Amino acid sequence: MTQRRALILGVTGQDGAYLARHLLTRGYAVYGGTRDAEHPRTANLEYVGVRADVTLCNGVLDSVAAATRLLEQVRPDEIYNLAGQTSVAESFQRPRDAYLSFVLPITNLLESLRLTKLRARLFNAGSGECFGNTLSPATEKTPFCPLSPYAAAKVAAHHLLSVYRQSFDIHACTGFLYAHESPLRPPHFVARKIVSAVRRILAGDTAPLVLGNLDVQRDWGWAPDYVDAMHRILQCDEAQDFIIATGESHSLREFVELAFHCVGLDCSRFLRTEATLRRPTDIGLSRADPRKAMQILEWRAVTRFAELVPRLVRDERTHPA
Repeated sequence: MTQRRALILGVTGQDGAYLARHLLTRGYAVYGGTRDAEHPRTANLEYVGVRADVTLCNGVLDSVAAATRLLEQVRPDEIYNLAGQTSVAESFQRPRDAYLSFVLPITNLLESLRLTKLRARLFNAGSGECFGNTLSPATEKTPFCPLSPYAAAKVAAHHLLSVYRQSFDIHACTGFLYAHESPLRPPHFVARKIVSAVRRILAGDTAPLVLGNLDVQRDWGWAPDYVDAMHRILQCDEAQDFIIATGESHSLREFVELAFHCVGLDCSRFLRTEATLRRPTDIGLSRADPRKAMQILEWRAVTRFAELVPRLVRDERTHPA
């Protein structure tokens, strides 16, 4: 049997590294697209133990020609588009970058697939942020209501993907990924910020942990669980979209309290809020219904909130991503 080939765009990020490991254990040849192929930041790949097994290549898809060159070089069976701006907060400061990092590459990928007629299956990373505030758990049929440039760009990329899927019979899918954490999260993400503060304070540094709105609620999962879902999505005979989430939401305050409790500390002694850290528009309540993934993909989040937070505290990474 011919070895299957996977191309992961954004392979040096959290999800890219875990997905590379996941696919390698299943016998894939894994190629990783990165924005700096000559001097890539491979710490995440090294952390999960797969750097030597991933072939890195130029993942800058700023034109259809560049996308076509990459696809002709790799000839992938499966493409995972995980690249782009990672921070919702940053997207308010750099909205143009958010749009270009999500919409331009997927446009060029889809157009290249149309022109070359390569029968590769494409997974595109969407976000639970696309649905905005959800008093009722969001399903795949819930209308979009983006509240940030990040979410708006993700919605635009998904709509374009949907057009190409319907118009040109391209096997392309969006996974609407809710928040998912691991030790590979960059320091500016709130979960990593909290866990790093807990470890710092435990070591004797009593500078406070400063956060914004503690009442926001999110659906938090474990990143290695979510890359399993990505792979399962592309194994479906029919191209379709899925919400990937745990199905339970918790407040940021709960996250902080549990993280400090894990090491026997009272968070109220070290926690401070600051209005300047609140976003111009923020999602107060993010809730998800992952039943479609459970039923069709036979996937469910293994690591739940009560286990996730202690695991992050225990496995806090000591070097930057």
